[in-house]
Amino acid sequence: MTPALTTEAGTPVVDAAGTPAVRISHVHKSFGRPGAHTHVLDDITLDVAPGEFVTLLGASGCGKSTLLNLVAGLDEPSRGTIEVSGGRPALMFQEHALFPWLTAGRNIELALKLAGVPRPERRAEAERLLELVRLDGAHAKRVHELSGGMRQRVAMARALAQGSKVLLMDEPFAALDAITRDVLHDEITRIWAERQLSVLFVTHNVREAVRLAQRVVLLSSRPGRIARQWHIDLPQPRRIESTGVADLSIEITEELRGEIRRHGQH
Repeated sequence: MTPALTTEAGTPVVDAAGTPAVRISHVHKSFGRPGAHTHVLDDITLDVAPGEFVTLLGASGCGKSTLLNLVAGLDEPSRGTIEVSGGRPALMFQEHALFPWLTAGRNIELALKLAGVPRPERRAEAERLLELVRLDGAHAKRVHELSGGMRQRVAMARALAQGSKVLLMDEPFAALDAITRDVLHDEITRIWAERQLSVLFVTHNVREAVRLAQRVVLLSSRPGRIARQWHIDLPQPRRIESTGVADLSIEITEELRGEIRRHGQH
């Protein structure tokens, strides 16, 4: 069985109901003043279906994080439109960005407060979210008492506290050691399936992209365009060392190298 089906660049994918969780339509993004601007994204069209896990892959500087920031509403496209169903998406960064003067539980409760959860309900909900990310009993722990993996679990729980069905993740596991990253791959896959989230996940790691995603989207560089997409037909849960993941990773890596060569990046 072929482990992935490829599609042409920019081909939108919509669920059977016809309503995407995220719709990115002909988005361009430039920085700088007229006449001296840097064109970062060029005519990006991409739909993320409800419950779909999509990874964005590409060389450094191709605009992956810029696109994620646009979807998050942290910036606006120079041209084009972005629509997110159900309101503002939740965002998880590479760094945990937890407030060090608050406990793990209080960091989550703050997000719940901003999401409009009544005060009497916040403690129980924070503890439930900590249990969801397998940090039972960590409510009172300070950030400095937590390992890197535990901090990212708290950050994940805080993102989930926002109550959005769309989760944006910007290289959230890049700074972790291989074993911790592998464990968190299992966790995000489990939580994605349990909560039926739509996930847009940025990474430089090809194997990570293949292990996690239902679809891998490769961006070219300077400016970023959708070069190719792979719809992955491998059952979850997957192992990063499995033959299917390894074989498809080799194919995607060759495409990525080709994009880097075409754009003269090293």
